[in-house]
Amino acid sequence: MESDKIREVFEIFRRETAAIYSEDALKERLFSGKRLRVKFGADPSRPNLTIGHSVPLRKMKLLQDLGHEIVFLIGDYTGMVGDPTGRSKTRSPLTFEQTRANAESYLKQVSKMLDVEKTTIVFNSEWLSKLTFAETLTLTAKYTLAQVLERDDFAKRYAEKAPIGLHELLYPLMQGYDSVALRADIEIGGTDQTFNMLVGRELQRDYGQPQQVVIAFPLLPGLDGAEKMGKSLDNYIGVDEPPEIMFEKAMKVPDPLMGDYFRLTTDVPEAEFSALMAKDIREAHFAYAAEITALYHGREAVEAARNRYLEVAGRRLPERMDRVEMPAGDIGIVDLVAAIGFASSKGDARRLIAGGGVKLDNEPETDIGRVVAGTGEVVVSRGKNRFVKVVFTGK
Repeated sequence: MESDKIREVFEIFRRETAAIYSEDALKERLFSGKRLRVKFGADPSRPNLTIGHSVPLRKMKLLQDLGHEIVFLIGDYTGMVGDPTGRSKTRSPLTFEQTRANAESYLKQVSKMLDVEKTTIVFNSEWLSKLTFAETLTLTAKYTLAQVLERDDFAKRYAEKAPIGLHELLYPLMQGYDSVALRADIEIGGTDQTFNMLVGRELQRDYGQPQQVVIAFPLLPGLDGAEKMGKSLDNYIGVDEPPEIMFEKAMKVPDPLMGDYFRLTTDVPEAEFSALMAKDIREAHFAYAAEITALYHGREAVEAARNRYLEVAGRRLPERMDRVEMPAGDIGIVDLVAAIGFASSKGDARRLIAGGGVKLDNEPETDIGRVVAGTGEVVVSRGKNRFVKVVFTGK
């Protein structure tokens, strides 16, 4: 029976991954009887995991259920460099404090996909911060500039004479060294991380360790339909977003991508969602939105999220919204928008209002000089899913 489960998991990986280095090694390790150490790394550039992250994480749960050790690595130290993958220019690094602050929310979110009681959470600052300069030089000597420039993003920037910081060239080595420090048996990630994961294989060999198996999953396209789903591109659905936001975002999935979203992020059988898409693509959107919302918030959250979406889509104000009390008295719309947290500054508020991103009582307001009467109440909205009822009270 156990061998049947292992064979089933192996077939799922072979069928649903983009590449495995190598299939024979994966099969051998799965049937070896050894408890494997499976590594997955996350860059804490923003405090939300996306359903794009769920593609490999949900498959890692299959390995966890077989009894293998899942290591969820938070790149708090590599985050200070900034992953240059897919970048046309040097990425702004985060401070150590910022990476740790963003990482805190990861722990709660991971529990939606993995059994956190059986998951090892590590930060790569635990070993990277302790490397001496001599040890760092030893690490850099194991890879050549020509090898690093094989990466498409580096090669393109080099050909265009765009700046490449020396610290960026170290990023693949830092991520690769994580596998050495952890003695990983398997590393799982998206296809955009294939180069970095393969660096880990090479470094393990150089440090006298067995080489990890690398499993690369296809990337989930973002809601814009153009780029991969990513936090920095703001084209994502966060696994910890409120159910009404998740439902509304799920309804924005481009029609041609519905099959990929169903296939990669849910357990709905392909025959079922394919038939639904062929019959009625709008109903397929509602079915997907309901499925993804239920997956992360429970079935009981779906009806309210759906009703709110229909209210907003029908240009009606939702029945439930945040409430903010403010002292009575006239107030400029710029000050109001900033005060309720819709903008980070007055300058940001002016740009938001002028760009048509704000409504008062569901009516667009683009006049940055507008003065709002500070009596009674007014509903301020930003976009399609952020509503605040401002109640003016006596001083």
